[in-house]
Amino acid sequence: MITPVSLWSESVAFPVLTVMALTPLMGLAAVMFWSTAVPKIRIAVATAMLNAALSLYMLIRFNHDFTGMQFVEQVSFWGMSYSVGVDGLNILFLPLITCLSLLVLLYLSATRHAQNKPLIATVLGYQALLIAAFSAMNLLQFWLLTVVELIPVLSVIKRSGPDQNKRHLSVRLVQYFGFSLFLTLCGFMLLAFGLIDSEHDLTFDLLTLKSNNAYLHDEILIFVLLFYGFAIRMPLFPFHGWLPLLAEQSGLTSLTVLIAGAKLGVYAMIRFIFPLIPGVAEQWANYVLILCIISIFYGALLAFMQNNAYRLLAFAAISHSGMLVLGVFSFNEHGLEGTLLLSLVYGLASAGMLLSLGLIYEKTNTALIPRLGRLFDRHTALALLFLIATLSTVIMPGSLGFDAGHLLLEGVIEEHEWAVSITILIGHVLAAGFLLWAFQRIFLATPKRRIYHDNQSSGFYEGIIAFIICALHIGTGLNSMPLLKLIDKDVIALVGQYPVHSSQVPELEADGEEADVTNDEGESQ
Repeated sequence: MITPVSLWSESVAFPVLTVMALTPLMGLAAVMFWSTAVPKIRIAVATAMLNAALSLYMLIRFNHDFTGMQFVEQVSFWGMSYSVGVDGLNILFLPLITCLSLLVLLYLSATRHAQNKPLIATVLGYQALLIAAFSAMNLLQFWLLTVVELIPVLSVIKRSGPDQNKRHLSVRLVQYFGFSLFLTLCGFMLLAFGLIDSEHDLTFDLLTLKSNNAYLHDEILIFVLLFYGFAIRMPLFPFHGWLPLLAEQSGLTSLTVLIAGAKLGVYAMIRFIFPLIPGVAEQWANYVLILCIISIFYGALLAFMQNNAYRLLAFAAISHSGMLVLGVFSFNEHGLEGTLLLSLVYGLASAGMLLSLGLIYEKTNTALIPRLGRLFDRHTALALLFLIATLSTVIMPGSLGFDAGHLLLEGVIEEHEWAVSITILIGHVLAAGFLLWAFQRIFLATPKRRIYHDNQSSGFYEGIIAFIICALHIGTGLNSMPLLKLIDKDVIALVGQYPVHSSQVPELEADGEEADVTNDEGESQ
């Protein structure tokens, strides 16, 4: 199937995707090398605000009636190709990345890290990497960006925390991320060499591979390699061991927000598995279903057992990953739309809860839940931020999570009937339980062991962060139709490529037409 392509010059005044990737790098250079009296954090915040404005411009210029890749830029040099574009499958992730980066920089403005040049520069560099990765239309280009991603992550770890913890976390991240990179590289190589029987030369171009996937060999092996590689990045049980370790390091809150909030693993699965090897994905759906259900309950039950608030949110993310993958493997329009919207919800919500806890840690120097309590009156903005983010993840009416969650559940019911749907609803209730219980213990209950001195009330930046996240959750929840229009056409096109599930729709329509003819004949007789 040939994917329609619209070049950037047909829609916008400049190559918006490349500019969005380069803008943070220019901000990074200014932070590191420009000698000016202006505080570095203000330069970084201004850069993030500019990129957020560019993402809004991209959303406005995006044609939701066009099915295919838009704002496409393709350049070849030295035997390599640079190719970027957006469609309904990644259009929501780019504004999410710019928003998360802005929130992280505002968070740093409110903490002792406001003068930390390397950390500020790392946030800007990581934003550029994520934008480039989410817009990449070349498999090798995407893989190289995920390799480079390890550099800022390890550099921040090196500068924070006790030496023993830094060493242990660095080793674990290299193990998990390195194995993920190895698996995905093997999968991408098999995809590229799989066209050996076609008329095309060796290529990693996504659209070329998609239009010639009938020539692919070893599809099952490709699926296993890519699925496991991306499952580590989500993370999905049992490939989750790195996230709790990363989350419990309070000095890495800014990095955790970007890694956990961007949902790169979920996007990569949607982008590189389902358009290229949809038939194998359908064959392995039952196996993935088991992993998803285990992940949902495992994350929820482990979260109930945590006394460290950061680890609690890490296991919450593992439970949420099970929900997202289950929606993707529903193989229908509702499930996939619900997954895309819920990725946006979970990204913003995890950012809200992590930043709320990070600011509380800055004031109390503890993340242990039994030592916290009665913080609502003094830190009302942070308490409301945590509460609204929590309610959005538990499908609160009036938030985007409400529409997203119901779409996902409708897709699961359509594919797996009621037994599976009831099972994941029980897991969802558990998720609501541990998050609301955490809110009650941190902000309302009397602490069991109060050993900290908190003499600071919420400041200006805390209020701004809370306002932005709460406004986005509620504002998009009150009118989610514009977001659905952005993704609808491309979601329908992707669902139409499933060999088994898409073939069932015409059969049903044909049966319906035959029934109508029979009824008409019966009436005429």
